Amino acid sequence: MKKQHLLAVLLFLGITSVVSAADAQANWDEHCAKCHGPDGKGQTKMGKKLNIGDFTDAKVQSAFTDEQAFEAMKKGITDKNGKTSMKAIEGLSDEDMKALIPLVRAFKK
Repeated sequence: MKKQHLLAVLLFLGITSVVSAADAQANWDEHCAKCHGPDGKGQTKMGKKLNIGDFTDAKVQSAFTDEQAFEAMKKGITDKNGKTSMKAIEGLSDEDMKALIPLVRAFKK
């Protein structure tokens, strides 16, 4: 009986992580890809205009922590003159935003 219970829990956790990964990808596609691109390279019209960093570049990835990435999503980014360069993501929970971080990190080559 304990083995069946353990198997059920492991199966549930596996399904949950697959759903979270799918949700993160859907959230990336909806909220981030317009500027950062589907591949994280930032080679979109808006990405080029804003001079967005290439998330496949290890140097770009090492320039920010996971906490800074979360704060950027939660509060947005402004330059030294107060001009918004990235709007805060609206409509996502903190958990949904945190789930985007491993996706961003996975772009690194």
